[in-house]
Amino acid sequence: MSIQTVDVVYTAVATAENGRDGRVASDDGKLDVVVNPPKEQGGSGAGTNPEQLFAAGYSACFQGALSVVARRENADVSGSRVTAKVGIGKTPDGGFGLTVEISASIPNVDAATAKDLVEKAHQVCPYSHATRGNIDVKLTVA
Repeated sequence: MSIQTVDVVYTAVATAENGRDGRVASDDGKLDVVVNPPKEQGGSGAGTNPEQLFAAGYSACFQGALSVVARRENADVSGSRVTAKVGIGKTPDGGFGLTVEISASIPNVDAATAKDLVEKAHQVCPYSHATRGNIDVKLTVA
C-alpha cells in the first residue's frame, strides 16, 4: 500500500497527558477535555474517551464529504445526519483494534440515491481514506 500524497493546508495539534486516563488539549485551547476509560473497560467513565473523540471527528468529516458529493450530484442533503459508532476490542494477536459503523439519514432523497451518496462520500472522506484497509467500516443508510 502506498502513502497518499497530500498538499497540507491545515495541521491540527493536540497533546495527551496520562494517556487514556488524563487530559487531551489542542495547542490553540479550543479543545481541552478530561479522558477516562469507559466503565465497560474498567474505567470511571467520568470523562470522554479516544473512541468518542474519533467518532465525533469521523462523523463531522463524513458529513462534510457527503455535502461535497451532494453538490457534485446536485442532491439535497439538507437536514441530513451522520452518526459514527466506534467500537474497540481485543484482536486475535493480543492487541486492540477498532470497528466503525457510519449511519447516514438523508431525508430529502430516495433510498437508492442516499445509498449512492454515502458510498461516494466514503471515497471522498479523509477519515475513510485513513481507515481503508485498516479498520472494518460498515456503511448504513437510515
